[in-house]
Amino acid sequence: MHATLIRRTLGGLVPPKIATPQLSATPSGGSPLAPLVSFYSALPKGPAALPAMHGLKARFFSGKNASAAPVLGLIGGLFLVGYTMDYQQHHKHHAH
Repeated sequence: MHATLIRRTLGGLVPPKIATPQLSATPSGGSPLAPLVSFYSALPKGPAALPAMHGLKARFFSGKNASAAPVLGLIGGLFLVGYTMDYQQHHKHHAH
């Protein structure tokens, strides 16, 4: 891998305001990475919380209550409407 590719890939790991040359050349005897360590230790740990979902998609198709009932209901409803229209147009008024 090229050095620029690695630098570009890892560049987002260290926030720019924390990793400045002034902090790395501290005159005191403290660790130059102390601000960086304190920044990363303050970040939340563990898995992220699930986002709150709203609407029909979240209610029927996502999560633990996911089901195909709305799709099957839609197909059945379209079939009934189509059959009713066909019956009214062709079968009701024509002798067989």
